[in-house]
Amino acid sequence: MEARYNLKSPAVKRLMKEAAELKDPTDHYHAQPLEDNLFEWHFTVRGPPDSDFDGGIYHGRIVLPPEYPMKPPSIILLTANGRFEVGKKICLSISGHHPETWQPSWSIRTALLAIIGFMPTKGEGAIGSLDYTPEERKALAKRSQDFVCETCGVSMKSALLPLSSSSSQADVEARELARQISFKAEVNLPGGATADEDQGKNLTEKPEQIAVTNPEIETTDVPSAEQETPTPAPGANVSRSPRQRRAQQQQRRIPASTGLIQVQQHAVNGSHTGSAVLIVVLTLALAALLFRRLYLANDYIFDYEL
Repeated sequence: MEARYNLKSPAVKRLMKEAAELKDPTDHYHAQPLEDNLFEWHFTVRGPPDSDFDGGIYHGRIVLPPEYPMKPPSIILLTANGRFEVGKKICLSISGHHPETWQPSWSIRTALLAIIGFMPTKGEGAIGSLDYTPEERKALAKRSQDFVCETCGVSMKSALLPLSSSSSQADVEARELARQISFKAEVNLPGGATADEDQGKNLTEKPEQIAVTNPEIETTDVPSAEQETPTPAPGANVSRSPRQRRAQQQQRRIPASTGLIQVQQHAVNGSHTGSAVLIVVLTLALAALLFRRLYLANDYIFDYEL
């Protein structure tokens, strides 16, 4: 297999290292790449104890992108389990449906533990999730032990080691990891919604409701077709008259500034107010001058008569 891949590729180096680390099966999980494809792995996980999946052994595929570990893998279950759909990419915070919550420090082992930890949780309408009754899940758990993969030939009866006294530590680690991943997904999404809830809201809410309820998006009035004629793209081959070309060039050279226009309007309004005050003052001064001259004229006439 090494001769088929570029050993200098970060993804190839990482996957070969993880394949060596996960070579030996444990009592809770096991995963290895296919013989002819390093970017497709088959895994086996044991159902978490004290749950509807107790006693079940589930098989699936992990398809990794060439950009791994910078991008998350896609996870597909091949065994009926009542929590995830069979043969469909499931939606988890560590899967390809949510690259925004993926961290390059996570590995295939992290994905296996997350699958175990997420199995007892509610699907809540996420992509690839199911909400079977506890009785149906327990029946599928017993039936899963007879599953044999047609691609890799692994039998569930011998895929994992028997449970031991140290198995409870792996169960605790799986639950804690699922809790941490869920918490990180809630922090990364606005409003504290989980990734599955956020996706359900995006599918059910109308665009008008999203625009109103999101305070970070400023709504603007969109002109209708009657109010404004759409402007053709710069690269479009449209014939224009010389006057239209000059007007377009002038608009490009002198962009309109809303703030400058407002300042000019305030200046004009201030000049108008000053002119009005000046006119009133001059009018009052002229009236006072006329009154004084009339007063002096009357006083002169009165002295002359005497």
